[in-house]
Amino acid sequence: MDHPIDRTDAGLSRQVLVLVDPLARRADGESVRIAKDVLCAGAAVKVCLPEGPEEFAKALARRGARRPVVIGDDRALLRAVTLLHRERELSAAVLSMVPVGGAVSLAHALGIPAQTVAAARAALDGAERRLDLLVDDSDGVVLGGLRIPPVAAPAAGARAVGPPWLRTCRSLVRTLGAGRAPAPEPGAAARLRVEADGVTLVDLDEPVEGVAVGPATGTGLARVEIRRTAGAPPLRTAARTVSVSGADFRYRADDLAVGGPVRRRTWTVQASAWGLALP
Repeated sequence: MDHPIDRTDAGLSRQVLVLVDPLARRADGESVRIAKDVLCAGAAVKVCLPEGPEEFAKALARRGARRPVVIGDDRALLRAVTLLHRERELSAAVLSMVPVGGAVSLAHALGIPAQTVAAARAALDGAERRLDLLVDDSDGVVLGGLRIPPVAAPAAGARAVGPPWLRTCRSLVRTLGAGRAPAPEPGAAARLRVEADGVTLVDLDEPVEGVAVGPATGTGLARVEIRRTAGAPPLRTAARTVSVSGADFRYRADDLAVGGPVRRRTWTVQASAWGLALP
């Protein structure tokens, strides 16, 4: 649902599209209100209140010349970056974010202020910072980093949270994944081949406890760390392209979504691929 709040003050030339994630409205309506008040006081604002991912995508696609500001958690930021990447419009966009919700560690790690008013002011007055992006061979994106194997899923019987459409999606994912090889438990050895720019770092005959990959800020390269078994020191390197292959494995990107199972996945760094407004 769109709620235009267009100011006509001659001094306000900035055009802003504020996308308020539905989970943020449910989690902390007061912080959402404060963020909107600060943004509306400093720019010509159009506020959109999408009820789900489809409405979020449509609102972002219809932004025109307005600069997008996301009010929400890390998932909302990742959703916006993914949509712009898949529309091949990420390089021309500058995103801003006001973190609201439970999972905001990625936003803070990227340099977005934790305090609502400070984050909203940075969204209006901050400087653009170009950031590297990891893109995989299925067109998925990673902002902060990924881990193999992923952390364990919530314990059985844990209370489901989120709106009905989100619980339905989770149920569908579990159904579609039934019968596939389970991901290794944290700490269990995995048989994986890891290649960095075509050079094999570990092969299938050397079990590893885990692999971590993430953009090495400002370098155009990915940092790679491989934790080996039997007390061997970890292997660390940097590369533009990282490929992992082996028996069915899963990976967790940005501590949010679990991908896979897959038998091979390649991640490539796109240097300075997206812009984020920071203080």
